[in-house]
Amino acid sequence: MEVQANNSVQMGMIKPFGPSILKIKLPEVIVNEMNAYVDQILADEEKARALDHGPQLAGNVRQEFLLEQSFMEKIRWREFLGYACNEWLKRTSDRQLKDLQIIRSWVVRQFAGEYNPVHHHSGHISGAGYLKLPSSMGDTVQGNKQSNSNGNLVFMHGSPSLFSQAKFEVKPEVGDFYMFPAYLMHGVYPFTGTDEERRSISFNAILDPEASVY
Repeated sequence: MEVQANNSVQMGMIKPFGPSILKIKLPEVIVNEMNAYVDQILADEEKARALDHGPQLAGNVRQEFLLEQSFMEKIRWREFLGYACNEWLKRTSDRQLKDLQIIRSWVVRQFAGEYNPVHHHSGHISGAGYLKLPSSMGDTVQGNKQSNSNGNLVFMHGSPSLFSQAKFEVKPEVGDFYMFPAYLMHGVYPFTGTDEERRSISFNAILDPEASVY
C-alpha cells in the first residue's frame, strides 16, 4: 500500500479484492529461440500435425500446437516461469513458490479475422506472451473510434462497479508476457487488413501440488 502525505492528511489505496496480473518481459533469447522453433515446426508438416492442439483449445485460429518437452527443457522454460511466479507471489502474499508443474504450453498462430472467444484455463495459473506481431492490426470499421481493440487481449472479472472496472485490455507488444489466475476469463479480439501473423505463447501450470489451496 502506498501512502502519501497531503499536508496533515494521510491517504492510501488498498486493493484487497480481485485477481492480480503479473506483467514481465520475456528475455530476448527466449523470444528468438521460440520463433526459430516455431519456424522449424512449420517446415515439418508431419511434426506440425503431431503437435496440433487446436481441437482441444477454445480459439478459432489458424494453428495451435504444443511445445515439446525437450524444447522447454532446452530454453529452461519452467525455470523462467517459476522465477516469474515466485516474484508474483512475493508481491501479493506471504507465500514462496516451492514447485511449479507445467501442464502444457502451446503456440497460437492467429491471422486476420480469427479470434479467441472468452474462456478460462485449467490448473492454477496461466500466461500469454507475444513472439511476433503484424505491423498493423487494421482500422476500426467506423474509422473514427478513440480506441482500437483489434488484436488485443482482454481480461474480464465481475461486473462494473464504483472505482472498479470489469474489463482490462492489453495491447500486445513483442516480448511482453502476462501471468494470471487460470480461472480469470479472457479472450482475444480479431484484427484486420493484413496477411501477417500474430504469434503468441501460452501455458497452464499447477503450483505446489501438495498445497490444498492457493
